[in-house]
Amino acid sequence: MPDNPIKLPVVGRLSRNLALLNPGALVTLDMTTPSGQRGKFRSVFIGYMPKKYVLVQYPDSSKLGSFAQYVSQGIGVTVRGLIEGHEGAVVAFISNIRQTIQIPSRIIVLDFPHEVRLQNLRSSMRIETYIKTKVKVKDEYWASVISDISVSGCQIMITNGEKLILTEDKPVEIIIENFQGLKNLKLIAEICNTKTQVDGVMLGVKFDDSSKAEVTKLLQQAVILPH
Repeated sequence: MPDNPIKLPVVGRLSRNLALLNPGALVTLDMTTPSGQRGKFRSVFIGYMPKKYVLVQYPDSSKLGSFAQYVSQGIGVTVRGLIEGHEGAVVAFISNIRQTIQIPSRIIVLDFPHEVRLQNLRSSMRIETYIKTKVKVKDEYWASVISDISVSGCQIMITNGEKLILTEDKPVEIIIENFQGLKNLKLIAEICNTKTQVDGVMLGVKFDDSSKAEVTKLLQQAVILPH
């Protein structure tokens, strides 16, 4: 699979491509309201009727909160999920909500999309996320958050990090104690750039080749689980 995303015509090939998402597969629904408010919620892919509609599970109401009022006809939705049997591969498509139904269970009916994208996580695909972590600089640990991540690197916000003296090409260790079942993940990285923020410092880091396996695991979780 090439590194760059591929747009595939839906008319003759979409059924085969959507079939890469197995019924019951975890997916993320990325929705934006008319006012520009954005929400990302976990769901389950149910299935589809070629050229007619796609079915996904209605997200957990307790997670939706006030956003539930916007889950209605016409709202745009981006659906992303991992392709089973293709480690690191993602399928994604954009659609609109046609309607929601209550029986036999709460289901969102989406318009059949016009195109589907396939992308390899090993490419430059960057995923927005919110992963609490600790960054070890020399012998000190700093509370931080990974705000976005790709296979090659990530952006890390260090609270109160303005007290740190940081230079580029400096090695750091990123420790993720618990993220959606992944425990005590350690990533070795190198600082590429630093930016002072209102409440800390934003680091741009590049992952060391020795951390590739751990980064892939983290990416897989980040794709299907909202921040």
